[in-house]
Amino acid sequence: MGTAILGGTFNPIHYGHLRVSEEVRETLELDKVIFIPTFIPPHKEEGSSASPEHRLEMTRLAVKDNPSFEVSDMEIKRGGRSYSVATLKELYEKSPEIEINFIVGADSFNDITTWREYEEIFKLTNLVVVPRPGYPVKKVGEVLPIALARKFWYDSKTGAYINDYGRSVRHVETTLLAISASDMRARVKRGRTLRYLLPPEVEGYIKSNGLYR
Repeated sequence: MGTAILGGTFNPIHYGHLRVSEEVRETLELDKVIFIPTFIPPHKEEGSSASPEHRLEMTRLAVKDNPSFEVSDMEIKRGGRSYSVATLKELYEKSPEIEINFIVGADSFNDITTWREYEEIFKLTNLVVVPRPGYPVKKVGEVLPIALARKFWYDSKTGAYINDYGRSVRHVETTLLAISASDMRARVKRGRTLRYLLPPEVEGYIKSNGLYR
């Protein structure tokens, strides 16, 4: 079964997250995408973050109409800082037969050497790098140390960089939607609408629970 995962704070989840996931699923002909809200994000200070429980419920509401989308609460249940390497190891312990495609934005990929045990990630998963407005799309050799970059070669048939562990890094073009969760939180604080930025069920949940005010 072809599976992709998308992790994030989803604070709140919006159409940018959903559209990217659908286009990756379609392009790579995958069976499903699993959304994994973080408990505590390693690289962000979320001063205006909704609780993990609220973010989880908003994510569930956002994906409920897509049979190819699922939500996992594994990082919230695990607690602490949500490191991707720990999540990947846990996923493979539960389902060793699956092959995971890990969706990351170009901004995250460009800084992946700051992640915990980042070298291990390239052994565990295929990385699917999607564009982000305002961030350059860098090649493997521009991001990774020379010793690690040399473990990759470019496969012209698949358009992916393959490494010695049989994993890949692939850049997938997706629709650029310049939507940010921080902007939406600011809009709520100013009393402005979120219509057409995220699913109406999520906007309704934000209003009914008084989030971001």
